[in-house]
Amino acid sequence: MQPSDRDEIRDLLKRTAVALKEGGVPFALCGGYAAWVRGAPEPDHDADFLVPDGEAERAVKVLTDAGLQVEDPAEDWLTKVVQGNSFVDVLWRTCGHPVESDLIERAEQMPVLSVHMPVLAATDILVTKLMALDEHYCDFSRLLPVARALREQVDWATVKREVQDNDFAVVFLELLGRLGVVEREVVGG
Repeated sequence: MQPSDRDEIRDLLKRTAVALKEGGVPFALCGGYAAWVRGAPEPDHDADFLVPDGEAERAVKVLTDAGLQVEDPAEDWLTKVVQGNSFVDVLWRTCGHPVESDLIERAEQMPVLSVHMPVLAATDILVTKLMALDEHYCDFSRLLPVARALREQVDWATVKREVQDNDFAVVFLELLGRLGVVEREVVGG
């Protein structure tokens, strides 16, 4: 990612958060940028926010009213906020399930590029990333640095319980145990 692209995505991330906050829409930063705020490497792609499923329409209206360019992709579980070559995904479904208010409520207020906003808890970041693994997307090389960086902030027993029905996620946890990233007794391996 070029420095100008990084500046553009960072600006759009802040503008999206401020619009949602000022509009009173419950939200949380999630995905790669949430992990980055908590110590993981900075992502080289889009930023992501979660809003509760019941707030999706209001979120789109708030973002549009704030003067942001909002596009509706073919997927029916997100909208995109676009600026130049950058975009921010605002999701109301993740891993095939509606975003529930309790996920947003567990988020912690943190400064992100000088804007205070809710950031998904480290445990929830790992759960959502691991639950996205499937036969079409199974890139452990992107997840390993995140798991290493967040390992002391994560409740690994909760992660193991939450992802137990996803074989790809279970194998990743076993790999973390075998590599000594987390204790084998907690995650297997």
